[in-house]
Amino acid sequence: QVQLVESGGGLVQAGGSLRLSCVASGTVFSINVMGWYRQVPGKQRELVATITSENNINYADSVKGRFTISRDNAKNTVYLQMDSLKPEDTANYYCNFRGLVGSTYWGQGTQVTVSS
Repeated sequence: QVQLVESGGGLVQAGGSLRLSCVASGTVFSINVMGWYRQVPGKQRELVATITSENNINYADSVKGRFTISRDNAKNTVYLQMDSLKPEDTANYYCNFRGLVGSTYWGQGTQVTVSS
């Protein structure tokens, strides 16, 4: 069982920055994939970025060059640095954890709102 606690969401002007954090606790396996997804009302949840325990990274095209995902394995924490934010980045952002056996866990979500 893995618990995910997110923080860092909020309200920001277009062009501004936010940093999201997600701390994993419980039965956290050292080999895993953590990532961020986002969802707006009436739309499907979409991938933002993922990072493996060996630091292999994947970004959605829409955020490439603006967002940076990183992790601190000693703290079981994943970060999402969000720069040059746009109104279309407004969404509920969810932290995700996938373990060795295909088990997956989700955080509660944190709201990011970008004003124009």
